[in-house]
Amino acid sequence: MKYLVLLLLVIPTAASAQKPRARDLGIPFEGTPGKNNAITDVSGVEVGYSTIISGQGKNVLGKGPVRTGVTAILPRGRTNNPVYANWYSLNGNGEMTGTTWITESGFLETPVMITNTNSVGVVRDAVLKWFVDKGWYKEDFWYTYPVVAETYDGFLNDIYGFHVKEEHTYEALNSATSGPIKEGNVGGGTGMMCLGFKGGTGTASRVFKIKDATYTLGVLVQSNFGAKRNLTIAGVPVGQELKDTLNTVFKGAPAYRKEGDGSIIVVVATDAPLLPHQLKRIAARVAIGVGKVGGRGENGSGDIFLAFSTANPAAFNRMETKQVEQLPNDQINPLFEATVQAVEEAIINAMVAAETMEGINGNKANALPHKKVISILKKYNRTVIARE
Repeated sequence: MKYLVLLLLVIPTAASAQKPRARDLGIPFEGTPGKNNAITDVSGVEVGYSTIISGQGKNVLGKGPVRTGVTAILPRGRTNNPVYANWYSLNGNGEMTGTTWITESGFLETPVMITNTNSVGVVRDAVLKWFVDKGWYKEDFWYTYPVVAETYDGFLNDIYGFHVKEEHTYEALNSATSGPIKEGNVGGGTGMMCLGFKGGTGTASRVFKIKDATYTLGVLVQSNFGAKRNLTIAGVPVGQELKDTLNTVFKGAPAYRKEGDGSIIVVVATDAPLLPHQLKRIAARVAIGVGKVGGRGENGSGDIFLAFSTANPAAFNRMETKQVEQLPNDQINPLFEATVQAVEEAIINAMVAAETMEGINGNKANALPHKKVISILKKYNRTVIARE
């Protein structure tokens, strides 16, 4: 059997908002993506952003430069209908609020917000106010624990200037939409770096069959982790090949900072009928996808993952016993595989979409060099392959 190596033209897709994505560069991935290759391919899921970019040059506390933002993921859009969920921590040097109640109750009752490390509190409080303004809860008396996760953008952003405000949380929530979503330097991922290059927000999805049923699984990442030497794309040691190319510029980084410090937040959505204990298993498999691109769960990294299912829409009820559907454990392997595949692609999508960014004090994260990556993949015969 013969193989033809075919380089794809870099043609922007609708889902990339006029930016190329990893597949547009000819990077091969396993599995079948959904229509938009995004977490929003899971019906009902909506994503919104607030992106804050201003200033340049020397950092002036409270004035900038500012390179930050907020991401909002609404599991059932603007409908308050909790979903089964669970979470997993590969390395806990990070934060995701509300997880203790998710563990206890088995439900995710709020949107998932992602921002920078120092803005978790203001975003959490703003979500509560948004609930009041929108009448999210219909009861006279209610309590809730907003889920807000973070990664650290303090090498590019005036993080101690506290530039994320209540209005930015509202903007992210109110702009949430289905369909194609932006990637790269957007939302909470605006000031993030990944595996030696500019990182940020990325997404991907997989469609698969179990018996006669077709399901979708989607992923969104806020990617800010990893050492350049470990960057692996489609099995190719790209980081090693680029070790002397476009190195990140750090001016005045603390002595204790180690290569690989950073974090990654991953949110997995699926319409397959999974219960909380099964979603814990899905969240744990995220670590394999992170590892495939070069993550090692370093001591200085907060690697925290959450998975939820939009199936069983009538499951949550405070007063009545409900019947729910559950996929058998013996049929769950396709979801494990889809999770690993989508996480791997979402991280590379974030890097492909991200543009070079200079932040505070001239610190600079370079964009992944597309042409060089294509050349390296060709060297290893790992561009898109079609069979005769």
